[in-house]
Amino acid sequence: MLRVVFSLAGALALTAMISCASPAALKLSGAAAGSAAPVDESRTVTLAGNVHPLARAQFDRGAAESNLALKQMVLVLQSSPEQQSELDALTTAQQDPHSPQYRQWLTPAEFGARFGASDAQLAQVTAWLASHGFAIDEVSAGRRTILFSGTAGEISSALHTAIHSYRVDGATYIANAEDPQIPSELAGLVAGVVSLNDFRHISQVVSMRPMTSRAQYSAGATHYIFPADFAAIYDLNPLFSAGTKGAGATIAIAGRSQINLSDVASFRATTGLAANPPTVIVDGTDPGLVAGDQSESTLDVEWSGAVAPEAQIDLVVAASTATTDGIDLAAQYIVNHAIAPVLSVSYASCEQEMGAAELKFYHDLWEQAASEGISVFVASGDAGAAGCQSGNSTTGTEAAVNGMCSSPYATCVGGTEFNEGTQAASYWSSVNSSTYGSALGYIPEEVWNESALDGGSGLWASGGGASTVYAEPSWQQGQSGADAAGGMRAVPDVSLAAADHDGSFLVEGGSHWIISGTSVTAPEFAGLMALVVGKNGGTGQGNANPRLYALASSANGAFHATPSGNNTVPGVTGFTAEGASYNLGTGLGSVDGALLVNDWSASASDQNGQGGLATLAVTAAAQSATVVAGGATTLQFAIVPGGAFTGNVTLSLSGLPSGVTATWSANPIVLGAGASTTSVSLTLLAAAGVAARSSSVVVAASGDGLTAAAPLTLTVAKQGSGCGSFGLMPVSCKPQPRWPSF
Repeated sequence: MLRVVFSLAGALALTAMISCASPAALKLSGAAAGSAAPVDESRTVTLAGNVHPLARAQFDRGAAESNLALKQMVLVLQSSPEQQSELDALTTAQQDPHSPQYRQWLTPAEFGARFGASDAQLAQVTAWLASHGFAIDEVSAGRRTILFSGTAGEISSALHTAIHSYRVDGATYIANAEDPQIPSELAGLVAGVVSLNDFRHISQVVSMRPMTSRAQYSAGATHYIFPADFAAIYDLNPLFSAGTKGAGATIAIAGRSQINLSDVASFRATTGLAANPPTVIVDGTDPGLVAGDQSESTLDVEWSGAVAPEAQIDLVVAASTATTDGIDLAAQYIVNHAIAPVLSVSYASCEQEMGAAELKFYHDLWEQAASEGISVFVASGDAGAAGCQSGNSTTGTEAAVNGMCSSPYATCVGGTEFNEGTQAASYWSSVNSSTYGSALGYIPEEVWNESALDGGSGLWASGGGASTVYAEPSWQQGQSGADAAGGMRAVPDVSLAAADHDGSFLVEGGSHWIISGTSVTAPEFAGLMALVVGKNGGTGQGNANPRLYALASSANGAFHATPSGNNTVPGVTGFTAEGASYNLGTGLGSVDGALLVNDWSASASDQNGQGGLATLAVTAAAQSATVVAGGATTLQFAIVPGGAFTGNVTLSLSGLPSGVTATWSANPIVLGAGASTTSVSLTLLAAAGVAARSSSVVVAASGDGLTAAAPLTLTVAKQGSGCGSFGLMPVSCKPQPRWPSF
């Protein structure tokens, strides 16, 4: 793997890292790969759902040349069901403060050893690829992907699908014409190739227009957002004043274009930010400056650094190949090299246009990232509810969401629009500060919609809706408004200002521009997470979603729920914000940065039940109890909430033997503000004819997302037994000790 690092001064340092067995990558030579037993190719299985929907007969222009070079293809491997079950349990435990695995992150090599393919499996797959003439470029550290290169003819031979040329809307593409087939022996290991086409992910930049009056706070009715404005609107200044500026944190940006480092320097100097040059890491072939993508990379670097001004920004770029998007390569590089604890992606492809292998690739990659402590932020899209179109399309075709962020392991970031109404002077000063800030504080927001249905053009609006792939995750269940997704994963999760109505300042090519779209909001939210990471000593936080939704359900007020607006666009009816805490246009809404970071950090920094961490315990006065058939006994328990615990406690029993009923003195237990230990009694009544037996019963207390349990051995004695014995077990019928009052 070639890694190229550019400094602000323009010096070029080139380092070649070739390793046969490093944590970063496992290289397999053709000879080594060929040592595995050959695969029986006489029986095959079809990998359904891996033909791009635009690879249609009416667009077909015939087969591509058989010698067409196809480089850096990504073969997706799948873990065993046992491995996947263990991984799911691990990523859940890593977010549970009561688990010993809480925030015990893995390295990429550790992930590969536990959840990736074995040496024998890798040898089998690479030998099969080599037998068809493919070059093995790299086995990822996570052991779930293999990079390989070859030709269209070799793809036809190995995967039994032809690569054709297609003409769509005046542009020419290549794509596989049929679903791939693989040997049956590999069916449980190989999921497919990420893509065998060059239909690219779409950058989520709405527009770039020259900034005509930089020294003024507005141009007509449109206001410009500078870093100082963002800090005022989203309450970052208390953090900055306290020294929380992202120092110790790193943000990785996935891109497919180089940038001019002088633009970043100019952006920071103009907006009053101290110099903090980014690092550019090139994965493989240097793409150079790519029109359109350069704006995306520049925007992501400038604005992630604007929100977290002292964080290290690493732009990881990879050139797209004939069949593989550079974003796929860059994102995989970041995760498999653990580049940073925060990752931002501002590109989109709808679920319906991503093949089954590509969807699995991103879901698996983001879950691997979560296990490594990496928080992933992805733009929700700029075409409203019509996620399969770009914002500049004239009409949508179907409801869809961005498949690059619909995995529950990614935080999907949508867009809001400031709603100043006729009171702009109440929110914007007529005089700019020395850093061009003019916002006076928080500005009311609505769902971003500047489509042709809402006074604008095209489909420009906040992407959002219900996934067709992923079920509703546990942390989204019960969230007011999320039920509109019908039991499926709802996106976006959070939002920030994305509208051209109040566009964001950008420097590119030495000129000043105004830019908008969810391309802005994803790196901005990555910057907010970098403030969290920095405040916690640089420690990664993993999947941000469980904590974000927990904060939204608390009373700390960190979120600005969006009260109005919709993301309906021409051709597709979207979703309306109706005052709920969540909606499918902006998710939980935008945030108060100071409350978000401080409350997150107060809980994250305390793993021992002190300070802000919510805790819950239940304790029994005795570990065993006896009830005589036809009689009753009463037991005492103490419910002990602690830290930031809020809400009530619900009690439940499991393992209660047949014929025994239970009654609580109170259930649920209503806790007042600042409540400490509370006592509760449990009365057990045994029917007259119930059989004598001994059972293990578990008393559980649940609340505020936590569950605590107390085990209890319950003995049912025969009526008239005198409570002398039960079989060989001595039984005591003396009254149970009472729990002292509190």
